[in-house]
Amino acid sequence: MCGLRVAGARSAIWVLTVAGAAGLPAGAGAGPAIGQFEVKTLDSEPGEIEFQSQNAYALGVPRRKTVLENGELEGDDNSQARDRNALELEFGITHSLKTRIGIEYEAERREEFTTLREADGFQDLKLDEYAAEVIWIPIPRKGDGIGLGFVVEYEVPAESGEAKTLIAGPIFEWASGPWQLTLIPTLVQFLGGERNDAGQRDEKIDFAYANHLKYHWSDSIDFALETYGTIERVGGRGGRSEEAALFGDFDQHRIGPVVYWNFDPGLGGTAHAPEGDDDGHDEKPVSLGVGALFGLNSNTPATTLKLSLEVFF
Repeated sequence: MCGLRVAGARSAIWVLTVAGAAGLPAGAGAGPAIGQFEVKTLDSEPGEIEFQSQNAYALGVPRRKTVLENGELEGDDNSQARDRNALELEFGITHSLKTRIGIEYEAERREEFTTLREADGFQDLKLDEYAAEVIWIPIPRKGDGIGLGFVVEYEVPAESGEAKTLIAGPIFEWASGPWQLTLIPTLVQFLGGERNDAGQRDEKIDFAYANHLKYHWSDSIDFALETYGTIERVGGRGGRSEEAALFGDFDQHRIGPVVYWNFDPGLGGTAHAPEGDDDGHDEKPVSLGVGALFGLNSNTPATTLKLSLEVFF
């Protein structure tokens, strides 16, 4: 990995972001927790900064379930977004610790509607949340073999009236020659939000996963098969909202191929291509990922296009 060493800047940004997030208002309940379509790694270099842009575009979004309740049209709370765009900075602290801060924009389904057409419409793209993350790596992976890490992420809504989320789970890595397998099962705890008619907040727990099997074709090209999914409301926890009581819970599952193009743009300056990673491969300072994830059930969009950009400094 290529690196531009920084002194107090990364610590200051981290502290300010977490402090700012902690002061934002709590929010309302939500549908299944759908994370970014990204597989986290156990690579961490002290002083290295990585810029990430993670983007997803949904096609064939399932129609919203609706019912007329007390003269008003009510719709399900399944999490659907036409566009999702995240911007993040990751900081390597030590070989076993790295942190990340980020923001995410989403074009979500309408929250208020009076007709069936409006119920299936989307809002304009807007700032949706702030996030801060820590990854601890007690067992780094050196070349072939296994590695183990743990991720904890805290997400705060940009808008009042929505629930915060705390995400935690292990990161398993295994590599052999050009093959690499990564498994990331997590639990997502919802915190705060509006109360239902019984005075309860829907502080449910969802189970989510992000996995991939990657083949290192060359120094420039990696092929991957990736899977992402969420099982909503593990163990039936939480005080259900009116929408959840009417329509139940929603699980989403996706699978599809992704191609990563790794290259050196040759811009000069302080960024430079690294000598190689722990697998002995020559790595590049820029990675562009393009893929398509296909929905595996009726709750999930038929196709989700994935576009990612990672730049190391």
